[in-house]
Amino acid sequence: MTFWERLRALGWFLLAAAWFLFADMVAFRAAAGMSYGHLLAPLYHVFDLFLLAMGYWVMSRVGQRTLSTGRATGLWLRPGWRGEFALGAAIGWSGVVACVLPIALIGGMMISVDSSPHQWLVLILDTIALGAGTLAVEVAFRGYGFQRLTEAMGPTMAAVFMAAIYAVWRTHTSQATGASLLVSFLLGLVLAIAVLRTRALWVGWGFHFAWAAAMSLLFGLPMSGPMDYSPVILTNPVGPRWITGDGLGPEASAFGILVVLLLLYWMASLTTDLKYKYGFDEIVSGGVPVDIDAAARQAHEAAMRQVQTPAQTGPQLVQIQGIAPAAAGRGAAPGQPAVAKPGSLPETPEEAGLTPVPDGASDETPEASAPDESEPGPQAS
Repeated sequence: MTFWERLRALGWFLLAAAWFLFADMVAFRAAAGMSYGHLLAPLYHVFDLFLLAMGYWVMSRVGQRTLSTGRATGLWLRPGWRGEFALGAAIGWSGVVACVLPIALIGGMMISVDSSPHQWLVLILDTIALGAGTLAVEVAFRGYGFQRLTEAMGPTMAAVFMAAIYAVWRTHTSQATGASLLVSFLLGLVLAIAVLRTRALWVGWGFHFAWAAAMSLLFGLPMSGPMDYSPVILTNPVGPRWITGDGLGPEASAFGILVVLLLLYWMASLTTDLKYKYGFDEIVSGGVPVDIDAAARQAHEAAMRQVQTPAQTGPQLVQIQGIAPAAAGRGAAPGQPAVAKPGSLPETPEEAGLTPVPDGASDETPEASAPDESEPGPQAS
C-alpha cells in the first residue's frame, strides 16, 4: 500500500475509535433510561453491540465499499463458524482451569453459594450480558477498527498496539497491578492472533466468553475489567500470592502470566488449519476476464469443424472386396471393351458363375411379353 492509502486507513481507524466511545455512552444512557437493576447490564451491552455493528457497517460501506455487515465487523457467518466458536471456548476454558488448578492443589478455595431462585434468574441475565458484552468488545477491538489499523501499520504492529490499548481499557476501572496489566496485554495478543489467523471473530469471541464465564460465573473468582459477574458462586482463594493474585484473582498472579504465555502458543498451533483456509488475502484477478469453459468449448467446436468432410456432389464409389476374376470386366466403363488378363478366364461354367442348361432345353431367350393394349401407354407428343 502507498503512504496515502495507509494514512487513509489510519483515519478510518481513528473514526472507528471515536464511534466506539460514542456508542458506549449512548448505549449506557439508553439502557439506564429504560431499566435499572439487573436488567441494566444486558440492555446496555445489547444496545452497545447493535450500535457498533451498524456504525462499522456504514463506515465500511462508505470507505471500503463493503456490502456485508459480517465482513465489516468480523462476524462472517461462514461454514463452520460454530466449530470455530467452540474451539475458542475450549482454549479459554482450559486456560482458566490451568489458573485455578494450582490454587486448589497448593492453597485452597473458600466457596460460598447463594442458590435462591432470584440469584439463578440474575445468573441468566448476567450470562446474556456477558455474551453480548464480550462480543461487543471483540467487535470494537478486533473488528472494523483493527482491520483498518492492520492496513495502516501491518499485522504485527497493529496487534501490539491494539493489545496495549485493550490492556489499559480493561484495567482502568478496577484495581490493577503490574501483573494484571501484563496479563491483559497478553490476552489482547491472544485475541489478536485468533483474528489474524482466522479473519473472523468467532474463535476470539469463544475464547473471551469462555474465559470470562468460567472465571467469574463458574468459579466465582475476581476478574479484571468492567464485566465481573458472580451472582451464585463467590470464591476467596487462599495461598501464595504468585498463584492467587492476592485477592485480585489469577489474572493478577505470576502463574497467570505463565498460563497466558502458553495460551499464545496454543492459539497459534490450534488455528493452523483455519489459517491455511482463511488467513491469506484473496487473489484479485487482473487483465481481461476470461471464461475458461467458454473458451475451451469454442476451441473444441472449431477443431470439429476442421475435421468434418465436405458434402458429396455425386454418387460415391464403394469398392467391394472378393469379386470373382470372371467378373473383372463387368466394371468397365461404357463403350470400353473388357480386357481379361492371361490365365484369368474360367475353365468351367460354374467358375464363371453360370448355370448350365439341361439337355433339350431351348437356347433361345424367351421373348418379352407384349404389353397389354388395355393399359394406357405413353402418349406421343
